[in-house]
Amino acid sequence: MAALFSACQSSEKKDDSQIRLITLDPGHFHAALVQKTTYEGVDPVVHVYAPEGPDLQMHLDRIQGYNTRAENPTRWKEEVYKGADFLEKMLAEKSGNVVVISGNNRLKTDYIRKAVDGGFNVLADKPMVISASNFDQLKAAFESAEKNDKLLYDIMTERYEITTMLQRAFSMQPEVFGTLEKGTPDNPAITKESVHHFYKNVSGSILTRPAWFMDVAQQGEGIVDVTTHLVDLVQWEAFPEQTIDYTKDIRLTSARRWTTDMTLSQFSAITKQNAFPDYLKKDVEKDSVLKVFSNGEINYQVRGVNARVSVIWAYKAPEGAGDTHYSIMRGTKANLIIRQGAEQQYKPTLYIEAVAGNAGLEAALKTALPALQQEYPGVEVKKNGKGYEVVIPEKFKEGHEAHFGRVTEKYLSFLKAGKMPAWEVPNMLAKYYTTTQALELAKKTAGPVASR
Repeated sequence: MAALFSACQSSEKKDDSQIRLITLDPGHFHAALVQKTTYEGVDPVVHVYAPEGPDLQMHLDRIQGYNTRAENPTRWKEEVYKGADFLEKMLAEKSGNVVVISGNNRLKTDYIRKAVDGGFNVLADKPMVISASNFDQLKAAFESAEKNDKLLYDIMTERYEITTMLQRAFSMQPEVFGTLEKGTPDNPAITKESVHHFYKNVSGSILTRPAWFMDVAQQGEGIVDVTTHLVDLVQWEAFPEQTIDYTKDIRLTSARRWTTDMTLSQFSAITKQNAFPDYLKKDVEKDSVLKVFSNGEINYQVRGVNARVSVIWAYKAPEGAGDTHYSIMRGTKANLIIRQGAEQQYKPTLYIEAVAGNAGLEAALKTALPALQQEYPGVEVKKNGKGYEVVIPEKFKEGHEAHFGRVTEKYLSFLKAGKMPAWEVPNMLAKYYTTTQALELAKKTAGPVASR
């Protein structure tokens, strides 16, 4: 472990056994969620380097909220440097050994590269890169991390969502699932769709989003943003713990993008700003409607397996509705389907449905369940009209915010070991190659596509 931290020492004597966090320019609330819990072996003092402004203040307010909550309060102490030279100051002071980066995506790839080159480990929110022109910079950052014996990792929270974990687990039971179909572009073997909303009520108040969240030059288009999670899950589920080589294993079929339209009053409701800032004027039509390229769809193959991922951002969910997710893995014996609609009360639910001609699903489940229950005690299946619903104990149903702690704990275990699984880095590169190349392809696709 000494080698892991050797480049991160300042003149002040530090405890080499501790992880010391740095937060760089926190512009997204995910930066705070990393600190929603405390971790053994992590110094409670966190150094923050950022420009002065509302993004920084909202971040500090969230940390203070965790420190002062009634149940399980945290004990973080934020040491803040505010100034235009915040990045240079961070690189020079070396006040920690792990940099957490979650904010404006236009700057993120550059931040990652400079932090790794400066001798820091990096835990970065997705997406690490939002354009094909910056992909080589991200690739160079991974090469620098390897050379400097540092660990660069992105925050893939959706791997810790229980229905997704169980979808993957059941797909690895050949007596239940069979083998993964190859599919076709029109009928993929794997489909993942998610619907999100700009306007959200969180804990009784409307979530305030920074105005730049609607600027695709800063946040990234939808096809390279949330889609990152879906592309990651395709690889993680279809090829568990296998290395994907983007130079030969990925082939794009088609990609498309389209806008979500937002009036000034709608924009004001979520940003608390009364006018569109100048950097958004390029996307404003007739001085009144902001057109955000927040939606995207990618059709592609991974090692010959056809997959489709799509992300849709609506402005606001219908009354009583919420974000939704749909996912299907098609096997030769059964399909594994996650639905999260009105019928499921907008809670993700996993179903197992036999393919035509397979009459042995019930017997196969009886054989496979005991092994799965070793890892997921209490998981059962119950019959319904189409097949089986997977019954999941409440203890496994953690919210999205809790998953940030899970990712951080996993990353800390990598730091302790001094390495990550061999497949993680090539698969991160494969993921970002897929999303950034899909954006290039979508931009070349002729004709606008209306929101659906």
